[in-house]
Amino acid sequence: MRLLGLGIFALIIAVLPILFPENYYITVVGVTMFFNVILAVGLNLFMGYAGQISLGHAAFFGLGAYASAILTTKFGWNPWAAMGAGIILVWLISYLVAKPILRLKGHYLAMATLGFGIIIHIFLVQYDTLTGGPDGLSSIPELSIFGWPINTDLRWYAVSAVVMLLSILFSLNIVASKHGRALKAVHGSEVAAEMMGIDTSKVKVHIFVISAIMASITGSLFAHEQAFVSPDSCSFFFSIELVTMVVLGGMASTFGAVFGAAILTYLPEFLVVFQDFKVLIFGGILMFIMIFLPEGLFVGLCKFVSHFKQGGRQCLPS
Repeated sequence: MRLLGLGIFALIIAVLPILFPENYYITVVGVTMFFNVILAVGLNLFMGYAGQISLGHAAFFGLGAYASAILTTKFGWNPWAAMGAGIILVWLISYLVAKPILRLKGHYLAMATLGFGIIIHIFLVQYDTLTGGPDGLSSIPELSIFGWPINTDLRWYAVSAVVMLLSILFSLNIVASKHGRALKAVHGSEVAAEMMGIDTSKVKVHIFVISAIMASITGSLFAHEQAFVSPDSCSFFFSIELVTMVVLGGMASTFGAVFGAAILTYLPEFLVVFQDFKVLIFGGILMFIMIFLPEGLFVGLCKFVSHFKQGGRQCLPS
């Protein structure tokens, strides 16, 4: 059922640019949405399934973006090699950070991850000889696949869509695996999970690192797609936006994270016509959703539909 849903989603994504090849909301905003989906799906593994909290997830996105930007513009590295270096850097940092801070729980963990994100942001702003400071870095070279340059909106649409679909499939496989069951056990009760022989510390560290690596890859792709990166791209506010995507779509639901990322990417675009009232309307819509669908938009809609099904299977989050 999960693979069927993913297949339908992939078919829709493939057909849309064919039907509307010059549509701004598909070929341009769509790429941003795909990047946000990858980030939200990765964060959902840590927040939704493991039951932890991170307010500094954008830091790993920024580290991946700046690793690609710095190594390609200042040292002449191949973009793919720079992306690989970014993954290794984020893997090391996330592992070293995870060991101490994941011993914390609740709002203490939230404050620790928030502090980490702020430290990374300050470093990117202050260390201007390497990062370009507040002005960021520009002229980041384009990516190419076997000599095929990714230099148009449609090509970026295709590449980012493939990466996004792979990330969703990866997430679904983790959730359905033994490791996914361990994550759910940790979410339910760490004490009970430990009594069943689960190394809760190891489980939390591993999923934190996986989530961080997914953010790093997305950051590298973002840097090459935009050909520019600045500290504003990985600010504290972006971390909060990612958390909102996960919560809005539905915690512990991979497709919920996809839904939340899509809503938060497209909704501001459609509200531009309201000009000065855009923020008020946007906030009001989010409040309405969370008041009447506290489990998240996707999960809530699934349960609403399943309520009217006669003898059918429940539409549960996956």
